[in-house]
Amino acid sequence: MRKFLVVMDDSPEFLNALRFAAIRAKKTGTGVEILGIIAPEEFQHWIGVGETMRAEARERIEEHFKVFSKWMIDKEGVEPELVIREGEKAEQVIAQLQEDKDVAILILGAGTTGSGPGPLVNQLVAKSSGDMPVPITIVPGSMSKEAIIAVS
Repeated sequence: MRKFLVVMDDSPEFLNALRFAAIRAKKTGTGVEILGIIAPEEFQHWIGVGETMRAEARERIEEHFKVFSKWMIDKEGVEPELVIREGEKAEQVIAQLQEDKDVAILILGAGTTGSGPGPLVNQLVAKSSGDMPVPITIVPGSMSKEAIIAVS
């Protein structure tokens, strides 16, 4: 089954990207894959402490996924799948796109801070867009729920 890939983080723009992906998936009969990434700096400590921090980061991602998954199932009838990777965000997004041939579109949320669209959008669009294996859809972080529904 073809699917959309959304990168999960704690930003408000992630929620817009997720909403867009869920609505489009329902309308087009595709799936949604949510990618949680554990950054390397989260566990660069002593081995025992680093392993504990890695496990806590994985648990935090899984807990967030449960909340978003329940919302997607309840509101849109779409059951997402979770993938967790470790490493630098942009590299892991590209690696996931290259490994999972069912992903048809990468959906990112653009930041609203006025300092640009956000580091991940900058890295993937400005530096790697010509080499991306799939198209990228960027959902503005300031876009209202109603506007997202209208364009989805």
